[in-house]
Amino acid sequence: MNSIEKLEWRCATKKFDNTKKLSEEQLHILKSTFTLTATSYGLQPLKMLVISNQKIKNSLLEHAYNQKQIVDSSHVLVICIKTVIDSNYIDQKFDLEKDIRGTPEETINGFRTFLKDTFKNKTSDEIENSSINQAYIALGNLMTVCAYEKIDSCPMEGFNPEKFDEILDLKNQQLKSILLLPVGFRADDDFMSTLKKVRIPVEESVIEI
Repeated sequence: MNSIEKLEWRCATKKFDNTKKLSEEQLHILKSTFTLTATSYGLQPLKMLVISNQKIKNSLLEHAYNQKQIVDSSHVLVICIKTVIDSNYIDQKFDLEKDIRGTPEETINGFRTFLKDTFKNKTSDEIENSSINQAYIALGNLMTVCAYEKIDSCPMEGFNPEKFDEILDLKNQQLKSILLLPVGFRADDDFMSTLKKVRIPVEESVIEI
């Protein structure tokens, strides 16, 4: 299958086969995909929870409006944003660059200072909204790689973040849940997999100049 055929194959899976589980290799691919996703300034203001524990998934179900993908999928990926992006966090990112690339401090010090000043002058809402935008980039990247790897997925905004944060103890980890992506393998009778895609034609949705 070429790239377009794989995207045609992808659907928002409504019914997962709860007997099929992702392999460790497939999970590694999705974890690496998340980690390799581009983010603004390379700051990676995101974390991803990978939930396979059935009791935890069962406890989350009612707070995702009883959407069965939560309990029937192989794993539920919870994309979260960090609630604190401060000078210490920025320092950690630049120190990591020095360790990995061997970049001298004099090369990165100007950018380090710029980012610290930039974030110091942002409101908490501005930082949060920017991080949420990064979460959607990660979601899109994960969905595309899922399609390429023939892993089914279903992106979800429909859940109660406050309840998820409470059950998963996210506040104490300085995190907020933003998006869900149950992943696994579609059931044979998942109706979405047999429907034709409904999309505005390329000629209308793309403007060439």
